[in-house]
Amino acid sequence: QVQLVESGGGLVQAGGSLRLSCAASGRTFDRYAMGWFRQAPGKEREFVATINASGGVSDYSASVKGRSTIARDNAKNMVYLQMNSLKPEDTAVYYCAARGGGIIDSYWMSYEYWGQGTQVTVSS
Repeated sequence: QVQLVESGGGLVQAGGSLRLSCAASGRTFDRYAMGWFRQAPGKEREFVATINASGGVSDYSASVKGRSTIARDNAKNMVYLQMNSLKPEDTAVYYCAARGGGIIDSYWMSYEYWGQGTQVTVSS
């Protein structure tokens, strides 16, 4: 089993940057692909980024591609999401998720473990 705890959210002005962190428990972290998803009020959960178990393959949604970078440190059981050039439409609760099998996926239902989320608010 994997437990996930996100941090790093907050209030930032448009054009600013944030780095979200996700701390994972468990000895088999390096066997899981990791993903970041977000959900704004009244909207469906949305894929943001995913990275495979080794960290060598990643994918991004069109809405954040070029502005965000996902990375992981398997030695520290951590995954990160660096977000730059933030826009008001990036405002949402951001969730970290883990998926067994190690292969990236943008479909949220393929992820077995979820953190509690961290709020990101971008002011205009």
